[in-house]
Amino acid sequence: MKNIVVLISGNGSNLQAIIDACKQKKINGTIRAVFSNKADAFGLERAREANIPAHALEASQFAGREAFDRELVHEIDAYAPDVVVLAGYMRILSPAFVEHFAGRLLNIHPSLLPKYPGLHTHRQVLENGDEEHGTSVHFVTDELDGGPVILQAKVPVFDGDSEEDVTERVQAQEHAIYPLVVSWFVDGRLEMLDGAAWLDGVKLPPQGYAAEE
Repeated sequence: MKNIVVLISGNGSNLQAIIDACKQKKINGTIRAVFSNKADAFGLERAREANIPAHALEASQFAGREAFDRELVHEIDAYAPDVVVLAGYMRILSPAFVEHFAGRLLNIHPSLLPKYPGLHTHRQVLENGDEEHGTSVHFVTDELDGGPVILQAKVPVFDGDSEEDVTERVQAQEHAIYPLVVSWFVDGRLEMLDGAAWLDGVKLPPQGYAAEE
């Protein structure tokens, strides 16, 4: 069984989807620990409910980002992770952290990358009148939300939608595709090579894997 460590900052709904997928044997791995940069993150409760070690490291305990990330690397490494999964982790990672876990660091971002990196993606979609939105799972590199895309899911945006409507629609897709990508990784089907994502030995296009229509 492969070791999975998950990093969160908030509610942890994607964490819950991955916990459930592990329980249902859809992911051939075990979540060894969950870390949050916020002690009151509800995702830590989800971890405890599932008997997963839950840890909080807060920035105020450290001199700076590098010191914080050094300690985080040290604590994550204690669980010998095969993959580190960012599930709503809202801190910018230091280059040293990204380099340490290069090729085994996954993130999910609520937009169809490369559109709308960073924050407030749903708001931007509504303000720009986009008819389509979605979510992207990607490998993490030094570039913010810029690593190679593995899989995307698209959702429609309707007239009169609120941010809450769009968020709910996107999260439903996230909870489906993130556990799937984690399962690909732990099964040895997915890797990052030469700055690209590869699945089953095939280099994926910039938008990631596309099922046959």
